[in-house]
Amino acid sequence: MREDGKIRVFLLDDHEVVRRGVHEMLSVEPDIEVVGEAGTAADALVRIPATRPDVAVLDVRLPDGSGVEVCREIRSSDRSVRCLMLTSFADDEALFDAIMAGASGYVLKAIRGNELLQAVRDVAAGKSLLDPVATARVLERLRGGGAHTDERLARLTEQEHRILELIGEGLTNRQIGERLHLAEKTIKNYVSGLLAKLGMQRRSQAAAYVARIQAEKPAP
Repeated sequence: MREDGKIRVFLLDDHEVVRRGVHEMLSVEPDIEVVGEAGTAADALVRIPATRPDVAVLDVRLPDGSGVEVCREIRSSDRSVRCLMLTSFADDEALFDAIMAGASGYVLKAIRGNELLQAVRDVAAGKSLLDPVATARVLERLRGGGAHTDERLARLTEQEHRILELIGEGLTNRQIGERLHLAEKTIKNYVSGLLAKLGMQRRSQAAAYVARIQAEKPAP
């Protein structure tokens, strides 16, 4: 929240009608200011850093990617931006991806207007809206399933192992490149290769996989 007491909000949704409706609902509140909008992940990644919102309300499913990936990228570069994921579908995998990406909340589009307003205010205040019961269920499901997939790690080179660990830490390709002193394009090629070896399509799946491996390790 800024000195003027207003919560600066950015909206990402590929449906203009939904975006406009949320915009109008938020804008009439005296303590909320909508500072920007986007309909694609690519636009959001450019506009969110430029507008510096307190809260980014992000649609999970987008035509050119995922709001979860936007959350991960934004949070990796600016931890002050809090992300509230908005989706039409209750999806355990997407919920876990959102947790791993650093989202502060995950709500369905069926939410009532006054509940969404409260969610934005709570997230801006630093509260987490992630249901602990649902979170525990997702973590337990992922922990319970994974021992048989460990053999996939043997397919990775030493460099791919290192990059996978850094993906698990939430680093972007650019940040991984800086850490390993490699070009961002080179890292992108490595990521594509290791995802193929692991049988995955998205880096968020790889991040969740790393988290599961870490969770399965015995406590020291």
